[in-house]
Amino acid sequence: MEVYLVGGAVRDQLLGKSVHERDYVVVGARPEEMLAQGFRQVGKDFPVFLHPQTGEEYALARTERKSGQGYTGFTVYAAPDVTLDDDLIRRDLTINAIAQSQDGQLFDPYGGLDDLKSRKLRHVSPAFAEDPLRVLRVARFAARFADDGFIVADETLTLMRKISLSGELQTLAAERVWRETEKAMATSAPYVFWQILKSCDALEPWYSEFKNSIDIEKLKIQMQQLSSKLNSHIAWALSCYRLPIAALNQLQERLKVPNLYSDIAIAARKVNWQLAQQIDATWAFQAIGKVDGWRRPQVVQELFVIWQALGMPQTDLERIQRAFTQAQKVKAGDVITTARQNGMELKGPAIGEAVGAQRLTAMRHNWH
Repeated sequence: MEVYLVGGAVRDQLLGKSVHERDYVVVGARPEEMLAQGFRQVGKDFPVFLHPQTGEEYALARTERKSGQGYTGFTVYAAPDVTLDDDLIRRDLTINAIAQSQDGQLFDPYGGLDDLKSRKLRHVSPAFAEDPLRVLRVARFAARFADDGFIVADETLTLMRKISLSGELQTLAAERVWRETEKAMATSAPYVFWQILKSCDALEPWYSEFKNSIDIEKLKIQMQQLSSKLNSHIAWALSCYRLPIAALNQLQERLKVPNLYSDIAIAARKVNWQLAQQIDATWAFQAIGKVDGWRRPQVVQELFVIWQALGMPQTDLERIQRAFTQAQKVKAGDVITTARQNGMELKGPAIGEAVGAQRLTAMRHNWH
């Protein structure tokens, strides 16, 4: 039995990045041997085991043969006669197909070390085309490692385009597509994800609304200027900003986008701030109301970042933030008490109207 560290842990270690999780491949073992050593089996489609102390994943070396459509249509063979090279050749990119033995020796049968040096994202073998999810994965890796100078190899882009045009992307599950999208939005260069997908005709069928709407160069500028303020929610909202509400809803329903993302994207479109917009306290008050911002102040805070990316002048941003902070201090209980002291009994919708009026007054008083 031989155990090797594989995949992202080896890659990130070689790039000098912190390693958050480690995966291992075990060569020459049977499931019974793993269980006898206290490992717990969790894999249904192929034998994956959790280490009894660390909880890290140990998978038996395996091969895969295409036997159906999509990313699930594979026949898996895991047995002691599967070699390390056999296991590594089924991986997506050469930089993810490097293994390290327990004594630190590197095994690189497919040129991953050279591609790490030359900053290339290159597929390991033609079997790459058997899993359509890899089109999205490579685009996500391109976004993740853009700041390190990595680019997708021409031959890999060609293969990705071939997969896209084959219609295989349609076989993916929405949850898997969104998972790759979310990870891409969490990188420092989410615009690269869209850039790669567009370049290999992969916006269809999942992101078809972006084909004629997304301005990648503008998106790049917007995201780069935000720097540390950029998060995955804001990256998604900026990506969607040019879409009409109906198209945005259609896109988010197809991808089953979680509320944390869809809410801010819809909020940004409802307000629809444009460069020519004249900003005053009334506009700001109405904008906050449109997105239910008094109940959901976190949405307003993310809108501030989106407006900054879109080019709202800093003076206007500061005015809105200051006025919003003061208006938040207006509470319904206080308004009701004050009205009662003045001989008025507020009930039902009248309470909301009175609170709104005082918040608008507070915003106007603090608009300086």
